[in-house]
Amino acid sequence: MNYPTVADLTIDEFKSLMKEVVAETMVELLHDPDEGLELREEIRVRLHQSLAAVQSNGETRSAQDVAAKLGLDW
Repeated sequence: MNYPTVADLTIDEFKSLMKEVVAETMVELLHDPDEGLELREEIRVRLHQSLAAVQSNGETRSAQDVAAKLGLDW
């Protein structure tokens, strides 16, 4: 079978191809590897507690503060 080359594409066809490639790449990069997995019950409880604390004006910390406290480069 004889496939066309990039040189054979029109500008619109090339743009369409590039959009398709970028969209496919973004889906691959942004796909959640944990999708479909179930949370363990203890994690589910901790998440509910955390959300309830925030909703009742509980204290929150930025990711940068947590990272600094743990000695991580952020």
